[in-house]
Amino acid sequence: MSLDLTPVHRNLHTRVTFLGLEFEDLILVLALAALMNLLAHFASDTARVFGMPLNVFMEFVVPFLSIPFLILFKYGKPKGYLLDLIRSFLAPHAWCALARDSELTQSYIADEEE
Repeated sequence: MSLDLTPVHRNLHTRVTFLGLEFEDLILVLALAALMNLLAHFASDTARVFGMPLNVFMEFVVPFLSIPFLILFKYGKPKGYLLDLIRSFLAPHAWCALARDSELTQSYIADEEE
């Protein structure tokens, strides 16, 4: 009795995308849609953009146009680029390693006394 083997292809380096966007990008588009929905309630009903009311433009057109913008922005970038970009903006920065620390009161290296 022979054992039947089924080939299983496991490629962990494949990017999972939907509409050319990664999961994190779609979360950003949904967050933008929620933010625009909140801001659209404060927009004037008389203001118009391309013949449509400003609140409708903000609720539907802005998130819809953010998808092609993200696709063009991320073209040729590595996986997780947008998340790393956001983290780099939020992380504390070390501007210069040679600059004196204004909060340092004691030296790191203690001199050996004989």
